Amino acid sequence: MHDLARAPDHVRAPDGRLLRVECSGDPAGRPVFLFHGMPGSRVGPRPRPMFLYQRGTRLISYDRPGYGGSDRRMGRRIVDAVEDVTVVADALGVDRFAVVGRSGGAPHALACAALLPHRVTRAAALVTLAPRDAAGLDWFAGMAPSNVRDFRSLLTDPQGFTDRLIPRSDAIRSDPARLLEDLRADLTDDDRLIVSDNGIRSMLLRNYHEAVRLSPYGWLDDALALTSPWGFDPGEIRVPVLFWFGAKDVFSPAAHSSWLAERVPRATAVLEPAAAHFASLRALPTVLGWLLKGTPLPMTPPV
Repeated sequence: MHDLARAPDHVRAPDGRLLRVECSGDPAGRPVFLFHGMPGSRVGPRPRPMFLYQRGTRLISYDRPGYGGSDRRMGRRIVDAVEDVTVVADALGVDRFAVVGRSGGAPHALACAALLPHRVTRAAALVTLAPRDAAGLDWFAGMAPSNVRDFRSLLTDPQGFTDRLIPRSDAIRSDPARLLEDLRADLTDDDRLIVSDNGIRSMLLRNYHEAVRLSPYGWLDDALALTSPWGFDPGEIRVPVLFWFGAKDVFSPAAHSSWLAERVPRATAVLEPAAAHFASLRALPTVLGWLLKGTPLPMTPPV
């Protein structure tokens, strides 16, 4: 039996890499893996520990390789998250669990849903991107110019992208508010309101600082993995999956979630017509209720 109150904060993968882990909420509660965004870390935004405790939830997050306190795994693919999650779950004594990912973390949650059907109970993908090779999807349509520029640069000149990302990461390490300022021009009024909330802003800044505290390579490897073949077919997912997305999102356009939801057999799609990207932070507590208890999600009527 594992001592739930003294869960390890580091886990070692079979290849020797260290993975930094963080648990919050009820140590004996029903487990949910939370996959952070890009760039991000295990300390990314989540409900308060007391909220989680009162709802019998044990939230487990870890730094993807190259972020925060986790060692880099060069050339990693989205599907490689399955191995790391298995290692973390085994170390924590967790057999069955739900998964939820936001933004760049969502495809990693979907990978676990696809390849661990005997362990994953339900999955949620909030404001996700679709695979770069998604048939029939105009991948760049509806994206903010800054996102299009970055992803096109990554695809056509990966070394140039890397050379620009390194000083950008250095600047964010010194002043994580720089990242929010860089995004500001592309944010909707609603998103600006959300990220200016003191509590959320504090969590985001801590999250960004931890993400690039030691290196820019988690961010780089995430971007490479998202735009390369994912290594699994979302159509093979057999567990229930919730897709939550906003019609006004210019970082992960709504068409990406729609494309995935059409291909996942047991998908529930919730499109919020007034929401953009950061509204997913507000949705997370309700999504956790759906993951653990099947609680219906309130749907905003079309306007």
